This record gives sequence, C-alpha cells and structure tokens, in this order.
Amino acid sequence: MLRTCTRSLRLTAANSARLRSVVPSNHKRFFSSSSPSTSALASHHTAHPTVVVFTPSPQHIEQEELDVDLIPPQDIKIELTDRAAEQLRLISAKENNPNAALRVAVESGGCHGYQYKMELATHRQPDDYHFSHPTVTPSNILVDAVSLSLLNGSTIDFVTELIGSSFRVLENPQAKGSGCGCGISWELKL
Repeated sequence: MLRTCTRSLRLTAANSARLRSVVPSNHKRFFSSSSPSTSALASHHTAHPTVVVFTPSPQHIEQEELDVDLIPPQDIKIELTDRAAEQLRLISAKENNPNAALRVAVESGGCHGYQYKMELATHRQPDDYHFSHPTVTPSNILVDAVSLSLLNGSTIDFVTELIGSSFRVLENPQAKGSGCGCGISWELKL
C-alpha cells in the first residue's frame, strides 16, 4: 500500500513537471462560483447600449418642481451587460411579471459622498427613465431623472463572487477614482 502511494506521488510530481514545461509561466487561473457558461472575468464584460423605452415628460418634472434638466434620449448612454440582462430576464420569469425592473438610484451618503441604491420594482414612476437591453427581454432598468444625470455613461453589470451575487454600476464617468471597495459608495468628479 505504501509503495503504491509513493509511486502515485512520484507520477504526480512527474506529471506536474511535464505540465510546467507545457503551460506558459504567465498562465493565470481565474476562480468563479458562476457556471462556465455565465461566468466572465470581472475586468471584461460584454455590454450593449440600452434602448430608451420611456422618458419623463417635462410637464411632470415642472409639476413636481424637480430641479433637474431632462436628458434627451440621443444624449443618454447607459449600457447593460449581457449577464445583467439575463439576470433581469430570469427575475421577470420567476416573478411572472414582464414589467419587473431593477431600479437604480443615486443617494447622498456612504463613505465617499454618494451611494448607489438598487432595488427591484414592479412599476415605473412618472419621473423614471425606462431602459432595456437591445436583445434580451424583458430586461428593464428604471432610473429617476435626478439620478440619471449622475449615472449617464455608466454600465450596469451583474457579478457573482464567493460572497454573493449583485448588480453593480461600473465605469461611471461622473465618479472620481474607483470609489469604495464595496462598489456602492463613490465621490463625484468636480
């Protein structure tokens, strides 16, 4: 028995040496709890410009006395990754509600001055912009008019890590630096 174990260890060591000669030294292994079909490197995400489904009316903004300039649809750039769109489609199917959406807002607070707030919503508010992925439907995103000015140019992704899964806002051009390590709190560029 001992001889067999020793021999197995030697074969393993020999195989390991052979593998080291075949695998380049810059070879990296990435770990993910996602299945290979849905996982991707955190630094690489396939994102698409969203389709603007609805914009708030100037009359409603004026009636509510909101201090915000509406952004014309042609100037809006919110991107949605395929992973996030697929997760939104799954949520809609599970809820049996094609109107289920991810509401993304910006609030003051957090350790850097602003923080992202994300929650599931079942209906659109009058001051919401409504976005969708161009090919994966339903994949609804709702952003209020005030928050959109702080999110325009961002990408919304869905990430799976060992500690859990969540939607994230990435590449926000209004954010200074990378923000907090939590991915929620950030500082506004001045």
